[in-house]
This record gives sequence, C-alpha cells and structure tokens, in this order.
Amino acid sequence: MTDPRARHQQLVQEIEAHRHAYYELDAPTVSDSAYDSLERELRELEAQWPELATPESPTQTVGGAVAQGFASVKHRERMMSLDNAFSLEDVEAWLARVEKDAGEQSVVCEPKIDGLSISLTYEDGVLVRGVTRGDGTTGEDVTANVLTIAGLPRVLAGDRVPAVVEVRGEVYLPVAAFEELNARLLEDGKAPYANPRNTAAGSLRQKDAAVTATRPLAVTTYALGALEWGATEPHPAIGSQHGVYEVLASWGLPVSEHARVVRGVEEVAGYLRELEDKRHSLIHEIDGAVLKVDDRGVQGALGSTSRAPRWAIAYKFPPEEVHTTLEDIRVDVGRTGRVTPYGVMTPVLVAGSTVTFATLHNAHEVKRKGVLIGDTVVLRKAGDVIPEIVGPVVAARTGAEREWTMPAECPSCGTRLAEQKEGDKDLRCPNSEGCPAQIVDRIAFIGSRGAFDVEVLGEKAAAALVESGVLANEAGLFSLTEADLTRVPLFTYEVDEKLTRKQVEAGIEGRKAGDLSANGQKLLDNLAGARSQPLWRVLVSLSIRHVGPTASRALAAAFGSMDAIRSASEDQLAAVEGVGPVIAESVLQWFTVPWHVEIVERWAEAGVRMEDERDESIARTLEGLTIVATGSLEGFTRDSVKEAIISRGGKAAGSVSKNSDYVVIGANAGSKAAKAESLGVPMLSEAQFVRLLAEGPAGLD
Repeated sequence: MTDPRARHQQLVQEIEAHRHAYYELDAPTVSDSAYDSLERELRELEAQWPELATPESPTQTVGGAVAQGFASVKHRERMMSLDNAFSLEDVEAWLARVEKDAGEQSVVCEPKIDGLSISLTYEDGVLVRGVTRGDGTTGEDVTANVLTIAGLPRVLAGDRVPAVVEVRGEVYLPVAAFEELNARLLEDGKAPYANPRNTAAGSLRQKDAAVTATRPLAVTTYALGALEWGATEPHPAIGSQHGVYEVLASWGLPVSEHARVVRGVEEVAGYLRELEDKRHSLIHEIDGAVLKVDDRGVQGALGSTSRAPRWAIAYKFPPEEVHTTLEDIRVDVGRTGRVTPYGVMTPVLVAGSTVTFATLHNAHEVKRKGVLIGDTVVLRKAGDVIPEIVGPVVAARTGAEREWTMPAECPSCGTRLAEQKEGDKDLRCPNSEGCPAQIVDRIAFIGSRGAFDVEVLGEKAAAALVESGVLANEAGLFSLTEADLTRVPLFTYEVDEKLTRKQVEAGIEGRKAGDLSANGQKLLDNLAGARSQPLWRVLVSLSIRHVGPTASRALAAAFGSMDAIRSASEDQLAAVEGVGPVIAESVLQWFTVPWHVEIVERWAEAGVRMEDERDESIARTLEGLTIVATGSLEGFTRDSVKEAIISRGGKAAGSVSKNSDYVVIGANAGSKAAKAESLGVPMLSEAQFVRLLAEGPAGLD
C-alpha cells in the first residue's frame, strides 16, 4: 500500500502546481475534471488520516495569489471558494445537510459564470477599488483596469446607498466578443486565445489599462461582502439572497437574469436541466450552476469551513463530448525535458469554442486509449477548459488508420530519449544542457508571473534570444546588454525612421534600422528590476524538478540564502516543513551539475539577489520554538502567521505533535485543538499569541 503521507504530499504538490498555472499564469495544465479528481482523492485521504489535513492543505485554502506588478489589498471580508457537486446525488446530500441543521429552505439557483472573481468597493456610492480574489484574504488591485469595463457604474444609483459596500462579482469576456477577438488575431497571423475565461483573466491583469480597455469585458454581480450603511437606512430586501440581487440591480449593477428561487430537489433538478440545455445560447460561458440558501439569516447560522460556505455549493456540468478526426500525433518538449504527445485534430466546436489540439500525456496513455492516427475520436472538453481525447470510435474505422510510434530521439536536438528513472511513464530528453526546446522553455518560464515576472520575456522572446546565439542558456540572461539585444532582430527597429526637414534642422536624430527597439529597452529595464526579487522566486526560476512555489518559499524561509541551501544536507533539506525527501534529493542532485551551478553563480555576479534580508528590528522571541496555528485568526492571514513565526526565529509547523511547543487556536480549529489537548501541548488564544510574538514565552507568565 502507498504510504498515505507520501501520497498526500504528492497530491498537494500536484494540486498547487495546477492552481499556480490556472490562477497565476492564466494557463491551465489539466482539465477541470482531472483537477477535481485530484481534490476529491485528497479529501478522501484526509478524511481517513485527519492528521494530514493541515491549514495549508488545498482542501482548506482558496486557490490564487497576488501577481507581481500589482499592489496587494486585503479584503474587508474574505472571499471564499465553493465546494463542488458533480451529480444530483451530491446536490441532494448538500440539501439534506442544510435541512438537518436549518429545516427545509428555498434555494437560489444561478449560472456559474466561467470568469474571474472580483471585489468592487464603493464608498459613499463611488467605485474606489477593484480587487481580484487572490488567496481569498488578499487580492490584486486592478482598479484602473476595472474602470474600463463598460456597463459597470462608477457611481451607484438610488437613494439607499451604503457608506461602504464590497460588491462581489465575476468578470468575463462575452462569447461573441471572444470569437471576434480571435478572428482578428487569425487575420493578423497571430495565434488565437484558448478560451474566454483565461482571456478575461489575462485582460484584467494587464499592467497597462489601455490594453484592458480594448477588450470588451463585462461583469455580473452576485453577492455582498463588507457592508456599512452609515447614516443610510438599511435596505430591508437584503434579508434574502434574491433580495440582494434586487438591491444590486436598484444600484445600477448588472445581475444575472437567469437566477431563480426554487424549493426542493425536484425544482433544483429542473433548473439544472434547463440551464444545461441553454448553456451555449448564453452571452457568456458557464461551467455549471451555483446554489445558495435564500435566507441570509440561515446562511449566517450555517457558517463556513475554512475555505467555503456551508450554505452554498457549485454544481459542475458533466464534461461535453464531440467526435472529430485525429489527423496526427506530435510531441512537444518541455523545460524539464519531458516529451509529451499531443493530438492534432480536425477543428471542432466543443463547449462553445473551437478545439484543434489535445494532450495525450505520454506514450503509455496513447496505447491505453487505443487511438490511431486517422481515427474518429471522442473529444471531451471537461469544465470548458482543457480538451481531452477520450478514445477512438472503433466502429468508424475504415482500415486506413495507422499506429503512432513514440520517437526514439528528441525532435529538437536529436538526443536519444530515456526514462529518468526505471518505471517512469514519461520519456525525457536527457540533454537538458543543450536541447534548444528545453532552453527556450526554461527561459520563457523565468519570465512568467510565478517566477521572476519579467514582462516581454515570453516564448517568442526566449526563442529569438537563443536562435540569434545571444543566449546559450539561461545563465547569461541577467548579463544581457544593449549591444547583445541589437543582435536580435526581434528587439531592433527594422527600417530607418523618416524625419521631417524641421526635425533634421533641429538636430533630432532618428532611429536607424538595427537600433534597440522600445521592447528591447523594456526587457533590459525589467531584467534590472527582477534582480531584486526574493529568494524563493530565484529558486522557482531554476526549474529544479519538483520545486514549485510552495517548496521554494519553505526553503527560502528555512535557510535564508542560496549558499545555505547549497550547503545543507539531504536530511536538513527534507526536515523543512513542506519539502520532504523527494524534493530534498532533487535539490541536492541539481546542485551537483556544474552548468547548474554556473547559472546560479552568473546570476549572482549579475546582481540577482541570493539572500533574503532579515529585519534586524524584529526580536528573535521564538528562537527554537515549534508553533502550530490552526483555524481562522482575525489579525493574521495563513501566510502572515507563518511569516510572523519564522521572522522571530520559530518554526511554523503544519501538524500537532509531541514536539510542538504551542498551538494557536483560531475559529473553527477542528481536530488539531483536540490533538493538542490530548498531547498536553499548551494552547494559545490569538491575544496570547500576539503577546508571545512580542515578548516570547515570558509574556505568557
């Protein structure tokens, strides 16, 4: 039997990597259904082994983070996620739980818009801030971009406007607008966007609001966050969820015309059937429905878990399936050398968008599915995000189909492919030092939002730098000069600038063909700024296998510098919370490769920050103490409580054991409080924890 702790760690790493790709990079790597399957397995594992359910687990947290380049803003009231239902039986079970605690209730059903969650703050009726959900506690300030959305009032209408209100909604790109945008891109010879959801998310996160203004984004509002009426008489309608929609509409805010109040399983089921039948006739894409208890007083009584309200649930539509022809199977080489087969299909409309490519994961998966080139295949676009080839329609075969064979050599560099270790399903190109495809992918990854966040450094720029010979690999990236970039056609002007006679007479010098372009200068400027990024981002950018944002943060917090990490033993690395033996071995092996070490050394020489500065003004009051924080704390987020402990010399542990010195108990603490009590570990209130931070154990006397 698989060790539950090892499987738990593996699931957490996979889920967090997928969350990172979806929420921070706007580039999902798996289908919704595949992601949901991982989360369900994690929940089942934690139900069987409760000690694994730490506050950091994806089952207890809201996916998302604040991207570089945006100010972080703390929500006045948390933005939570929703638990999922995948069948009518799941909906019935949820209703049964509600009725057990609160009796039979009316339920508001509404479409689950596939967009980006937003919180809009109005003060005295004026829109003053727009913030993404982020991690639920803190989001990205995208106010300038929100103000470009047509149909969103800057000033609320009516005479019953509160002093302060957080309005929650979903920003989306209408399907028609998405299709028009892609048509223009194709006409210009550019690649189309994958789907409306990620296009909307990317548009709202543009650092230049003028770019956002060119995208016809829309918004639908559906909830209230923090609410302060001030001198205004409270609106009586907000006692119910459907009343909230009436109030939002009276303020001039857009609300869904498809929301409906129903009662009982049969009426809920009827609504879900109707919505699924008309899902492609709506102006926006949806991936299901949201069900909410209508009585807001009952909502408050039912409360929430650490990540989701008990009074609401998201019903996910079953994945849609269509038939199309598998014209070819090709392979793609990623930054870690993994060679992934993908299907090239006759373009087909599925779940509201046209699909041409779909991943096939690995050669074993191609064989397992039994697909042949030329097959009619079943294509499923689960959750309206990533397409998946389910299998062949064998009855449609004509005999002209042919079997696909995994190439023995890397299509990029010609190196013989191999398993990284015996039993691996994936084949990899072992030429990580010299394979052009891997080098380009690694350099492009360095520029991504989750790594160094270098604007301009995408796949096209990375390929141009490598193909021109300016970069042999990522080692020289931060040493690039203007002279280097003028050797790259992508970063230079193509023709001489024509000047007027007056400009010539005034002594103005025009730009000559081959001069550094504005984009070239922007790349240099952004690389200069990226040198001061924190240590954990440097670690992420090294593309060490298994080392994602979570492990990088943990290593940076535990060791503080690149030198300390390089000097640590495997046992010391593995002992770090959130790291473990697999990641420790991977880190250790990575630093044994000379050209890997050269990357770190050349980045350091170029001024890249290799050590996190410790604030000497913070007293080391928790030196040597192991502290577990559980439940919701009013004055701390999940990340800030960790930082408070670590910055004072303590260890922020995720589970309670006999080695724990203190357990900080917040609201909805759950099983960890009981375990602390059974082990006799001292338990602290939030107020006591604040004293401990300030004065150490002596402050508790």
